Amino acid sequence: MANRLTALDASFLEVESPTAHMHVGWAALFSPPRGGPAPSFDELRSHIESRLSRAPRYRQKLAEVPWGANDPVWIDDEQFDLTSHVIRTTDSKWGELVDKAMSTPLERSRPLWELWIADRLSDGRIGVIGKAHHCMVDGLAAVELAALLLDETPEAPDPGPQTWRAEKSPGGVRLLVDGVIGRFQEGFEVARLPTQLLRHPRRAIGLVGESLQLFRAALRSAEPAASSMVFNEPSSPRRHLASVQRPLEDLQRIKRRFGATINDVVLAVASGGVRSFLAGQGETPVRLKAMVPVSLRGANKAGELGNQISFVFVGLPCDEPDPVRRLQDVRGNMSDRKQRGEPEGAGAMLKLLGYAPHTLQLEGSGSIARQLLHEQHESDLVQTPV
Repeated sequence: MANRLTALDASFLEVESPTAHMHVGWAALFSPPRGGPAPSFDELRSHIESRLSRAPRYRQKLAEVPWGANDPVWIDDEQFDLTSHVIRTTDSKWGELVDKAMSTPLERSRPLWELWIADRLSDGRIGVIGKAHHCMVDGLAAVELAALLLDETPEAPDPGPQTWRAEKSPGGVRLLVDGVIGRFQEGFEVARLPTQLLRHPRRAIGLVGESLQLFRAALRSAEPAASSMVFNEPSSPRRHLASVQRPLEDLQRIKRRFGATINDVVLAVASGGVRSFLAGQGETPVRLKAMVPVSLRGANKAGELGNQISFVFVGLPCDEPDPVRRLQDVRGNMSDRKQRGEPEGAGAMLKLLGYAPHTLQLEGSGSIARQLLHEQHESDLVQTPV
């Protein structure tokens, strides 16, 4: 079934708990138009409704396969109600509102997204907070989907016909049969692999290289990580948005000066921030193992849903007091991981999990998703003033 969750997408459902909300989000502030009134909530909701045809997944919910025979599938929500997803709030304090929205889990029985709109902020601006479940989008796709609500020019394009009729939901028997057939097809693909390699020897050579990449990624994931007591405490369900601003040109200047990437600079800055935090908590700063997401989403797949990510493991030099050496350390390690093909190897590892028995599949991808929890809470909320 084309709309079935991948192993990684499904893992983000499995690892969700009352204290670990698996949604990604963004928050944006909009100034009223010059010389005119700000749009009303009803106008904004109508605007959003006119764009839903661009993102059919926003009208779909998850259906579980009986007895867990396969991963859930996306089906049309026959009871879809936009008012359950585009929510007006009269809160006037922006920071508290963002905290409240991000601390509230999404309801599993309906499409897994919400937009909170605050049209009465104390400074006169309009605030919009969007969130979608990680099983539905990765961080980049969340930003792309948020852009569907905005236009590049003041002249809005014609959204086209807005008629929509939900397809009838498949029954439990259909879901079970499709799920079992899907499992047999996956097993058949694995069984055909030796024959395919005999017919196409060149593929075997490529497979050796891919296997080496996968082996390196697996070894890296198994490396022990230094522990820090302050980070090992149980988390609460509450989330808080803290922000810091820095001109992008500053980061680009550092990038050019040291031959690094923007991501290298951000990781080095994060290492320094964690170092200062640990010292402030009375702990000795140590090198911490970080799982860094790497997007595999090509330019021609910018608007596709689902998670198209891989990862690399890298040690954050929180124990290094010199900021330049921190950056050089991060740059060297990230460059080494990429040259060795570890992102591709990790991607192959995730793909391979899709052919594993369901229990093993969920355990393996769930382990990866649990390690991504820290990145999700710290990097997937973007605050944008407009």
